[in-house]
Amino acid sequence: MTTGTQAIPTDAQWDALVAEMTALCAAEPFVTTWALQDLRDGGRTADLHGNLVVPSASVRKTAILMAALAQVHAGTLALDQPVVISERYIVNTSGPFRNFTPGFTITLRDALIMMIVVSDNAATGEVAERVGLDAVQALCQRLEMHGTAHRHLVPPKLTFDHPVEYTNATTASDQTLLLEAIVRGAQDAGAAGILGSTPELCHLALDILSWQELTNRLPWLLPYGVKVSHKTGRGARNWNDAGVVHDRDGQPLFALSVFTDQVPEVLPDGRAGRGAASLLIARLCRAAWDALGPDRVAS
Repeated sequence: MTTGTQAIPTDAQWDALVAEMTALCAAEPFVTTWALQDLRDGGRTADLHGNLVVPSASVRKTAILMAALAQVHAGTLALDQPVVISERYIVNTSGPFRNFTPGFTITLRDALIMMIVVSDNAATGEVAERVGLDAVQALCQRLEMHGTAHRHLVPPKLTFDHPVEYTNATTASDQTLLLEAIVRGAQDAGAAGILGSTPELCHLALDILSWQELTNRLPWLLPYGVKVSHKTGRGARNWNDAGVVHDRDGQPLFALSVFTDQVPEVLPDGRAGRGAASLLIARLCRAAWDALGPDRVAS
């Protein structure tokens, strides 16, 4: 764990934060689950239905990234190796490569970046095929992410009422566990070894996640310039984000994973479901920042 320069909140302040985050979720007419971990010494955790299995959507790509980097460390993949973006993955619902003429070549490093920062599914399909879903699942099981299932290279198109077991799935607690493992890995070679990686590769993962272009969820209400290493996701009925929020010095402050589910296109009060879900995720992150971050007023 890192040791922040700001004071650690008291038990009463922590409990007040959890109560505030819970109340924000209760005010919305859709399912919300979250898991929070303070990444400084002490490492307190809290969650709301953190072990509920929900569609992971593109949040799953953080695990694919780490499995790919583990194979880079093992020497079975290389960051500079060529990756052809083929026609079989061009037809999808996310990312700019679906509008490109297939058959072009990029490096594996660039495919990883595109998979994360713009959630490109063509890049994801190529990366996941090379890594293998069995390897991704094995990494998750090694970390005891028992609610996570990687079933599809590129998820099928689903209707609103699809069973969760038809698609890739995870839990908020699982994703926060993964994020905490990456932070530990960036600080310690032994911890990186659990991921099959190195501190340098874990640092690279946090950097790639921080280059995220889709910023209207966790980072949306934070002060400008705050580093957030995160991966968003969206599906037929869900809007998600999971990431590490850093303090003003760039040190990991807290990990927060938020998943919404059963979000209708239009809420009963007329608001757009996607907007309400995205704003809720941003408000939860801002509440955690206000309680845990450097701007907190100590009492």
